[in-house]
Amino acid sequence: MNYIKIMLAGLLFATIMPSLASADTLFWTIDNDYSRTVSVEFYSQDRNHVWPGNGQVYVIDPNEGDATFNLSCNYNELICYGAWVRGSSQTYWGVGPNDSYNCSNCCARCGLGNVEPIQLLP
Repeated sequence: MNYIKIMLAGLLFATIMPSLASADTLFWTIDNDYSRTVSVEFYSQDRNHVWPGNGQVYVIDPNEGDATFNLSCNYNELICYGAWVRGSSQTYWGVGPNDSYNCSNCCARCGLGNVEPIQLLP
């Protein structure tokens, strides 16, 4: 009976450990060189998760310098940024508001190094 308990405990540990070890971070830098304030969100492409989440957005005023974001994510998770002019989703960068558009070079994998700085230009 003890042998079965040890085996079950080992199986449980082996199942839980990969998920504990998979926590990682992804560091983004965004510079708003556009003339208006922008909203920014980050969208997981591998699960239903948004940063900052809960209906909130990050806000970057024009020419305020680099805004930095250190996202807690799962190792190798694909994350894309979306930015848009506040009050007008017609002007956007990356995947835009609500992960609505396709993009090239606006996504990165968690835990595989920091993202190159992004400059939001007119």
